[in-house]
Amino acid sequence: MPYVETRDGTKLYVKVWGEGQPIVLIHGWPLSSDSWDPQAFELAKAGYKVISYDRRGFGRSDQPWTGYDYATLTDDLNDVMQATGATDNATLIGFSMGGGEVARYCSKYNGKGVIKCGLISSIVPYMLQTPDNVNGTPKEKLDDIAAGIQKDRPSFMRSFLMDFFGQGVLLNTVSEEIIDWAWSMTMQAGLKSTLSCADSFGTTDFRSELSALTVPTLIIHGTADKTVPIDATGRVAAKLIKKAHYIEYDGAPHGLFVTHQQRLTDDLLSFMKS
Repeated sequence: MPYVETRDGTKLYVKVWGEGQPIVLIHGWPLSSDSWDPQAFELAKAGYKVISYDRRGFGRSDQPWTGYDYATLTDDLNDVMQATGATDNATLIGFSMGGGEVARYCSKYNGKGVIKCGLISSIVPYMLQTPDNVNGTPKEKLDDIAAGIQKDRPSFMRSFLMDFFGQGVLLNTVSEEIIDWAWSMTMQAGLKSTLSCADSFGTTDFRSELSALTVPTLIIHGTADKTVPIDATGRVAAKLIKKAHYIEYDGAPHGLFVTHQQRLTDDLLSFMKS
């Protein structure tokens, strides 16, 4: 491989590690598949076929002008699954924005070939604050994100990653090198894809689609997540998904794939073996 061409001709960078039961790892905004590397490495060593890919517009994938809505992004996921043979006994794990593709795949494709799902620090079911979703993120804050990106994206992303990893003046949750690594991923993405995907994950309502998640679903969310509020997402998803296995990481920020790397890896391995 390392590229899969989607139905509209977009080329997506794909990594396939190991052999065995397929696990598809879907990265968050505004990163790339590399963010999953520590977990992917351990899952592959444990005997799984681990598939991760750069979402269109991010990492090493093509940066088309269109296709950043969840309908198209989920078609991309399906195309990657078909091309890599993840069509039977597959597990879909989505981090942050990636949880949207997991939910939409189960509703749009009836969960075909999928036996387990995972939502890690996920935006599912609905991030936007509305009268019937009072714990969501205010529209003004989402607008500020878009404005900050357009004004000075490198500076904005640096600041964004501080909250992402729960970094503070008196709290060093990760090294400066980790911030540099994550920042470099954000700079690989296109401006159009960065803005359009922020709009998609911030405004797409998946609440009516969660009944389609009928397989065992691991939900992990940090209680100190400042990027994706837990009260509008993880805790609500745990109530709406019938076979949810819900775990809260006390005090964990959004980027728990780094701050709680080993715990997340252990929980993923336990879930796969259950």
